[in-house]
Amino acid sequence: MALWVIPALWAVNYIIARKAPGVVEPYALALGRWGLAGLILTVIARHELWQQRKAIATVWYQYVVLGFFGMLVCGAWVYLGAKTTVAMNIALIYAASPVLIALGAVLWLGERFSRTQAAGVVLALLGVVHVVVKGQWGALAQVQWVTGDLWIVMAMVSWAAYALLQKIWPSSLSPTARLAAICMGGVAWLLPCSLWEFAQPNTPAWGWEASALVLAGALLPGVGAYWIYGWAQKILGASRVAVTLYLGPLYAAVGAYAVLGEPLGWHHLTGALLIFPGVYWVSRTPGKKST
Repeated sequence: MALWVIPALWAVNYIIARKAPGVVEPYALALGRWGLAGLILTVIARHELWQQRKAIATVWYQYVVLGFFGMLVCGAWVYLGAKTTVAMNIALIYAASPVLIALGAVLWLGERFSRTQAAGVVLALLGVVHVVVKGQWGALAQVQWVTGDLWIVMAMVSWAAYALLQKIWPSSLSPTARLAAICMGGVAWLLPCSLWEFAQPNTPAWGWEASALVLAGALLPGVGAYWIYGWAQKILGASRVAVTLYLGPLYAAVGAYAVLGEPLGWHHLTGALLIFPGVYWVSRTPGKKST
């Protein structure tokens, strides 16, 4: 069930990114999102964090690195990219992230990946591309790449690194406590960037809409999605959980229709018929022998 919830929570970020320009700057939005999320998680896990303070201090650099990849790059840089690139480009680029994670999990983590799971990856990827090109495959040749695409490429690679490093650096902390510690590392990066951002001319004044975007980002694609993702990785493995990203464009299309009034089409249904079976195949527990 968690595999289907994660991308639904992350899809909220598409709507936040669409509404953020002119309301709140990228680093400030990411800082507010992860600062608030970190505060909530720290309060919840305060006893465990205090008991494990020496263990956390021993590997402090891990939380700083994870905070850089997971909160700075996958947070602020996505908002930076959304200023100049379009949704099709973002979805196409992020569709490669599960492939990188699956490949890295096989090469560096020793995870087994059956032919059925590999077929699931391909099927889900075809579904994603079908959705983002609106069923018109000839549109792939007409995609125009802009500066924002580079930000999204770096965010995509960073997410793969974030997911793999969590498995390479196992932790005795609970998912809540570990995410709280990672948030602290992320805030350490985001705070100076936000201060620089606020000093720039034409920075919009903070208002209630900016606060609403921060609150939504902290609770849904922040605490909710990241916590469930970390928990699911411990149970299912990095490569199988990563494929849930393929559901993002589909869920985002539904969210855009409901909130922004963007229309749905038959290509969404066709994409769903490809993506959902693909996710199911990849999420199945491998057999005793790798095929």
